[in-house]
Amino acid sequence: MKITTWNVNGYRAILRKEALGWIPDVDPDVDPDVLCFQEVKVQLDQISEKEATIEGYDHVWNPAERKGYSGVVTFHKKLPLEVEKGIGLSKFDCEGRVIRSQYEDFYLYNIYFPNGGQGNERVPFKLEFYEELLNICDGIHEAGKNIIITGDFNTAHNEIDLANPKSNEKNTGFLPEERVWIDKYLEHGFVDAFRELYPDREDYTWWTYRFKSRERDIGWRLDYFLVSEALMERVVDVVIHNDIMGSDHCPVSLILKD
Repeated sequence: MKITTWNVNGYRAILRKEALGWIPDVDPDVDPDVLCFQEVKVQLDQISEKEATIEGYDHVWNPAERKGYSGVVTFHKKLPLEVEKGIGLSKFDCEGRVIRSQYEDFYLYNIYFPNGGQGNERVPFKLEFYEELLNICDGIHEAGKNIIITGDFNTAHNEIDLANPKSNEKNTGFLPEERVWIDKYLEHGFVDAFRELYPDREDYTWWTYRFKSRERDIGWRLDYFLVSEALMERVVDVVIHNDIMGSDHCPVSLILKD
């Protein structure tokens, strides 16, 4: 099974750029079974049914109430047992940040985690979201079930996860109080699948549009797959597709043994 995540930074923008042509071709042997997109910035009345659909996939959209902001969509080749939107708190759910897909042996969370905002004014909101989600995940783990969390975490965990850690110590995305929440998830039964497989690799998934940052590979790793410890034995690979353009993020794929 292959799950691919991508912060598209505007779904209509990637349609205009015709930036979805890679989907059948990322790995000819293992087409994505599930596509998790974040920051779609569109409501369904703003696009046609054809535009909202990727051939061969069913779709579940969870847009933000505010137009042009946030929102996630999950495309499934095979519909899961159940799909839920949000985490049950309106102050988060109105921003369209979560879709949970239930499979026989795990729950898949497609999440656009909050950004700390200019001046770090939304950092408390962001940290509360991390806490509420972890409480939910703790309950699922206690019930003996596994979880995959993917999406844009809006946090680089350690210095290896961004090109310029020292100059970003006071910026949202690399604040100590943000980074510690990744530690907490790892202490609560999760594994950062990419870092587990590649402990020393300096690969990034987001680059600012300024300063030719992508061309110079001055980036951040913000897009993750956190998987339950019991699932790591099924993880074959995590692939960062940094050659795929169309957004300021690139897609990332998790490949699981069936």
